[in-house]
Amino acid sequence: MRQEELIAERYGLALTRIREIPSESICGEAYRDYFMQMAKFVLMMDQTYMLVEGGTLRQMGLEELKAHNHSLYADILPVHYGDSYANPEYAVDRLGKSIGKCLSFLYTELRAMIPAAYETNLASMTMRAELLLEVYQLFVCAAEERREPDGEELRQILYWYVSDYYEAEFEEKSMVLLDADRDHARRIIMESDLSDLRYLYWFGEYVTENELKTAAHLNGMAPEKIKLMADTYTEGYRIGFEVTNKDISIKETVAVRYFLGFEQVIRQAVLNFDRIGLQSTFYRAGTSIFQGRSVNKNGYCGANPNKQYDYDHKEDMALFLDGALAERRVEAVRNVFERHKELAALYGGPAVVESFGEEPFVPGNKESACRLSEKQQKLSVSNAGRIADIQNEYIKGEERSFTIIAFPVPQIGERYEEIFDDVVRINTLDYMLYRDIQQKIIDVLDKGVTVLVKGMNGNETDMKVQLHRLEKPETQTNFENCVADVNIPVGEVFTSPLLAGTEGLLHVPRVFLNELEYRDLRLHFQDGFVTDYGCGNFPSEEDNRKYIRDNVFHHHEKLPLGEFAIGTNTTAFSVARKYGIEDKLPILIAEKTGPHFALGDTCYSHEEEVKSYNPDGKEIVAKENEVSVLRDTDVSKAYFQCHTDITIPYDELGELSVLTASGEKYVIIQNGQFVLPGCEELNRALAE
Repeated sequence: MRQEELIAERYGLALTRIREIPSESICGEAYRDYFMQMAKFVLMMDQTYMLVEGGTLRQMGLEELKAHNHSLYADILPVHYGDSYANPEYAVDRLGKSIGKCLSFLYTELRAMIPAAYETNLASMTMRAELLLEVYQLFVCAAEERREPDGEELRQILYWYVSDYYEAEFEEKSMVLLDADRDHARRIIMESDLSDLRYLYWFGEYVTENELKTAAHLNGMAPEKIKLMADTYTEGYRIGFEVTNKDISIKETVAVRYFLGFEQVIRQAVLNFDRIGLQSTFYRAGTSIFQGRSVNKNGYCGANPNKQYDYDHKEDMALFLDGALAERRVEAVRNVFERHKELAALYGGPAVVESFGEEPFVPGNKESACRLSEKQQKLSVSNAGRIADIQNEYIKGEERSFTIIAFPVPQIGERYEEIFDDVVRINTLDYMLYRDIQQKIIDVLDKGVTVLVKGMNGNETDMKVQLHRLEKPETQTNFENCVADVNIPVGEVFTSPLLAGTEGLLHVPRVFLNELEYRDLRLHFQDGFVTDYGCGNFPSEEDNRKYIRDNVFHHHEKLPLGEFAIGTNTTAFSVARKYGIEDKLPILIAEKTGPHFALGDTCYSHEEEVKSYNPDGKEIVAKENEVSVLRDTDVSKAYFQCHTDITIPYDELGELSVLTASGEKYVIIQNGQFVLPGCEELNRALAE
C-alpha cells in the first residue's frame, strides 16, 4: 500500500472514532465537555479539508467565507478566550493543574489542523486526530477503572508525540522554506484575481478588516507606486549581497515573509526576484509546538486573533523538555539538513515585509501558563545554540543575506492613507544624501575611542561605549554606513563595540520590543554585559525581572551589548510625531530615529570573516567582540541567537559625543539636534 493510501486509511479510521465521541458519556462531566469540544473542532477541520479538496471553498461568496473564517478562530478571540480550553487559566480551573495544562496544550496542537486543512496536508491532520484519540482512550480507561486519569501518563503521551514527530515536522517546515515547488501561497498570490478579495480566505489565516482594507488600498494604487515599493524591497535584497561581497548568483531561492493584504506588492516582488534568478518560497508562521509560537510572527501570516493566546503558549515546551528530547531535536535537525543539503546551499535568505499599526500589546502573566524551569531555560538556550550552529553549516552565514521593509495597516488610525504615503516616502528617501551625511559622522567617530550617550527629558541614560582601535585608520573604519539595503529605510551607522570598558545605565521610559511594551526599562552595564535590570510593568520586581529575562534575554543569564548605532532618519521621527504613532513603529523604523543599543549577538553573527567595505572604500573591521571571538575555541559560547534593539528617541537625547585617546571631544548630537558640521540637513525634518 502506498504511503498516501495508508495515511488516508488511518485518517478515515480516526474520523470514524472521533465522530462517536460527542454522543458518549464515559468520562466525568468536565472531561466529557472538553473531549466533545475537541471532537467537534476536529470534525470542523475535516469539513474544511473537504471544502478545499473538493474546490467548494473557491466557489463560496465573500460573506460566506468571512463567516467560515470567523468560525475557525472564534474560540480563541479575546471575547471568548476566557471560556476556552485554549486558555490555560480556564483549562486548569476546570480540569486541574496538571491535566488542565496538558489538555490546553493539546487543544493548541489540534488548532494546527487549520493550515493543514487548507494545504490539504492529510498526514498533518492524521497525526493530530490520532493524538486526540490516544489521549481520549486514556481517559476512557480511567473512567472504566473508576479512577482519575494519571497526569504523568497523559504527559508521556504528549511527550512521545513531540519526540516521534519532531523530525518529520521539521522536515516539512524546512522543505517549505527551501523548495519552491511547495507553492501553496505562491499559487494564490500569482494566479488569483487580486481585485476579488475572496482570495484572502484561501490561505487559511485569520482575516480581519485590516487585511481586507490593506488589500483594497493597494488595489487602488497606481501600478508605478506598487512597482516602486516592490523594487525598493527586492533591490535592497540584491544590494545586500553586493555590499557584503557575497555571490548572489550561487543562490536559487529566497524566502518571502509578509502579512496578508500586501499581495499586489508581493506579486511584483516575485517577478523581480525571478528576473534576479531567485525563486520565491513562502513558509507559514508557526502554529504548533514543532514550529514554536510567538507573539512576533516569523513567516507569512494573517491577523493575530489573540496575542495573549500566543503569549500564554509560547513556552509549552516546558511540559516536555529534558535532555533526551533536546538531543532528539538536534539529531532531527542534522538529519533533515543532511538529506537536503543541496537545497540548503541554494537558499539565499529571507526577504521580509513587516506591517505595523495595530494596538500595542501588554501581556498578562498567568500562573497557569507553562513556563520553563531554570534547568529547562539553560537546556533551551544550549539547544538553540547547537541547532543554530547546524543550520549555519548548511546555510552558511557568509553566503546568505536578507532584507526587511515595513508598511502600516489600516488599524493605525483614521489617517491611514496619509501615513501609508509618508511611510513609502520614508522607505524611498535619497540614500545618496544620507550616505554622504553619515560618512561625515563616521569620519568623526573613527577619531574616537569612547562614545558618550546621555539622556534628557526624563530619560536617565548615561552610557560609555568603547570602540575598537583602528590599526590603519586610512583604510579601516569601525562603523558601517548603512543605506537602503538589508535594513530599509535608510538611516544609521552602526558598530560592534568592545565590551571591556562599556558601562553605565541605559534607560527608556517607554519602549516596544518585539510587540511587547516595557515601561521604565533600566539596564545597567559593566564591561559590556547587563549586570542588573528592571522595568515598571508589574507591581512585583520579581515579575518585572522575569518579564525581561523571558522576552529580552530569551532565558540567558546575561547578555552583552552586541551593537551600538546612531539612527539618522529624522524624517521617520518627524512622521511618527506628526501622526502620534511612535508606539506603533516597528523596530526596523524606530531604530533609525535615534541612537540604539542591541543586546545579544553582533550584526555580523557568523559573518565575521566576510570582508565588507563602506562606500568610501574603507574596510569595516569592528565585526566582533570578546564573546563572538570565542567561536574559534568554543562556538557554544560565542553566540546567543538573539539581537534586540533599544532606541533612545531624539527628544530624549541630551548628548551624543565621542572622545579621542587624547581627551578631545566631538559633539554629534546635543539636546536632540545634530550639531556636527555637515549634518544640518538632518535637522530640517526635526524642525517640522
